[in-house]
Amino acid sequence: METYLISDSHFGHANICKFLREDGTKLRPWDSAEEMDAFMVERWNSVVKPTDVVYHLGDVAMNRRHIKTMALLNGDKRLILGNHDIFDHSDYTPYFKRLHGSHKLDDLLLTHIPVHRDSVAKWTNCCVHGHIHAHVIADPLYFNVSVENIEYTPMPLYLVKERIRAQQAQYQQATDIVLDLI
Repeated sequence: METYLISDSHFGHANICKFLREDGTKLRPWDSAEEMDAFMVERWNSVVKPTDVVYHLGDVAMNRRHIKTMALLNGDKRLILGNHDIFDHSDYTPYFKRLHGSHKLDDLLLTHIPVHRDSVAKWTNCCVHGHIHAHVIADPLYFNVSVENIEYTPMPLYLVKERIRAQQAQYQQATDIVLDLI
C-alpha cells in the first residue's frame, strides 16, 4: 500500500482550460474539460492501485455533477476540503472515506490553502498544500501538490518527503552561505 497526494483537479471546470500563466502560456494544456478530465483519470489510475491511499487536498470539482468523476479513480480517497468544495458533505462521502479541514500526516500538515508560517513551524515540518496552482512559495516550509506542479499525477508520499528534504537542505545551504558572508 502506497500513500499519494494531489490537489486542485477541478474536474469539469471548462474555464480553467482558458486560464493563463503570468508569461501568457496556458495554465492547463487542454482545450476542453473533457480532455483534461480523461487525461487526469488515466494518469491517476496509471500509478494508484485500488488499495493505495490518496489524499486529495481540495478543489475536486467545480460543479456537483463532476464529483462523480472520483468513482473512476483508484484508491482509498480522503479529502482535505478546499475553497471550491462547497457542496453538502453527502455529495463527497460516496467517494471519500474521510473529509478533513486539515490533517496531520507524519510530520506534514495537509491543507488546501497554505497556512501561516508560524503555524507550520510550530506543529509540523512542512505544510503540503494546493490552492495556488502553478505558483510555488519560496519557503522550505511549504510544498505545493497542485496538479500543475506534479504532472497531473498523484505524487507518492515518499517522493513528497524526498523533495521537501532536498528543498530544506538547499535553503539551509543558502542560509549558511549568507551567514558566512556576514
